[in-house]
Amino acid sequence: MPTVRKSNEIDLLTSQFEASQMVILADYRGLSVAQMQEFRGKLRSSEGEFRVSKNTLVRIAAERAGVEGLETFLEGPTAVVFAKGDIAGTAKAVSDFARTSRILQVKAGVMDGQALSAADVEAISNLPSREELLAKLVGMLASPMARTVGVLSGPSRSVAYLVNARMEQLGGGDAAAD
Repeated sequence: MPTVRKSNEIDLLTSQFEASQMVILADYRGLSVAQMQEFRGKLRSSEGEFRVSKNTLVRIAAERAGVEGLETFLEGPTAVVFAKGDIAGTAKAVSDFARTSRILQVKAGVMDGQALSAADVEAISNLPSREELLAKLVGMLASPMARTVGVLSGPSRSVAYLVNARMEQLGGGDAAAD
């Protein structure tokens, strides 16, 4: 029979699993408290959350939330990173911190019910952020419109240049100055 504290932790983890778009498991062994706080701060900008919990509680919460594929990776000290907002941003923050700290090691992840390897999480971290993708989309949509305006304004500009050149030939000067 789980204690009230463990039951509350399972409920919290279950709700986190259900609210997350991606979950990353990492080995945090050797990280100091200051490093964990720094890592949590880096995850906040992408709406990610870093939690350390017992593997058994994580396993129970994952089963309750319908998340599969984590069981084999829940061995040894395991921390869970929940990505609720920008998936690529959270994966990038995890990968960058793992690279710079050389302590944190990504074990695996789960996204849309699919188990991800550490290499898959690294590949997701290399994707552009949501803001970058939206900026590229706007640029791609605006470019044809700008070209269309340029093409449509070309003939009227040519007529204006032609009239101006003819006026200079006939009058010998700038018609606007008269």
